[in-house]
Amino acid sequence: MSAQEANAEMRLTLHVWRQDGPEAAGDFETFHLDHISPDMSFLEMLDILNERLTAEGREPVAFDHDCREGICGSCGVVINGNAHGPDRETATCQLHMRRFKDGDTITLEPFRARALPIVRDLVVDRSAFDRIIAAGGFVSVNTGAPGDANSTLIPQHDAELAMDAAACIGCAACVAACPNAAAMLFVSAKVSQLALLPQGKVERKRRALAMVAAMDQEQFGNCSNVYECEAACPKGISVGNIARMNREYIAASLCTD
Repeated sequence: MSAQEANAEMRLTLHVWRQDGPEAAGDFETFHLDHISPDMSFLEMLDILNERLTAEGREPVAFDHDCREGICGSCGVVINGNAHGPDRETATCQLHMRRFKDGDTITLEPFRARALPIVRDLVVDRSAFDRIIAAGGFVSVNTGAPGDANSTLIPQHDAELAMDAAACIGCAACVAACPNAAAMLFVSAKVSQLALLPQGKVERKRRALAMVAAMDQEQFGNCSNVYECEAACPKGISVGNIARMNREYIAASLCTD
C-alpha cells in the first residue's frame, strides 16, 4: 500500500445485525460511513458510527469490548463470515481498517450458538464458559507455600505446551467458527494447561470428567474435526489439545479407583 493510499479516507457500507434482546426478532440494518481513516482500528470505526447514531437520537449499536489490546477477547464478532475478521490470530480490536478497501461492504453479526445467547445486537452471553471453568478448570489442592522455582522440574516441552494452551482467552471464536458450535478447543485448552503441569495432575481425572460434563450440559455441539476452530482462534490454540483432552477423558472414564 502506498503512502497516498494509506492516508486516503474510506467510504464503507455496513450491514449490522440489530436485535433488542434474546427473545426479540433481529434483522440487518444498513449504514453508510464516510471519512474513515485506514489507520483506525475496527472498534474505533464502530465508535464513530455510534457517535453519529447518538447525535441523531438513535440507538447505538451494542458491541462488547474491554481491553482493546487483544487480551480479553470480549470484542469478538463475525466480520464478513469470519470470527474476529479476515486476519489470522488477530482479535477484532486489533483489526485495522487498512485491511479493507474504499467502497467495501462489511457485514457484522454476533457469534451464533445456542449456548451463546444474544444479549443485544453484537453482544452475546459467554457465561457458559465461566460455568465450565467453575466445574473444574482450577487447582484446589493445597500445595503449601511457594517453593523455589527450580525445585519442581518440568520438561521444557511440557512447559511450552502448557503455556500455549494457557494462552486461550475464552473469546468463543472457536464456537462461532465451528459448524457444530463445539466448545472443545476452549475446554481442551483449559484441561491441557493443567494436565501438563505437576500442580494440575493430582486432579486431572476429576477435572476432565467434570469439565466435559459441564460442556455437554451447556448444549455445545460435538467436534467433527473441521479445524475451523484453530483457524479462527486469535491466539492460535492448536487442535492437538482436543486430542489430549480426549485421552484424559477416556483414561478418567476407565479409572476404577
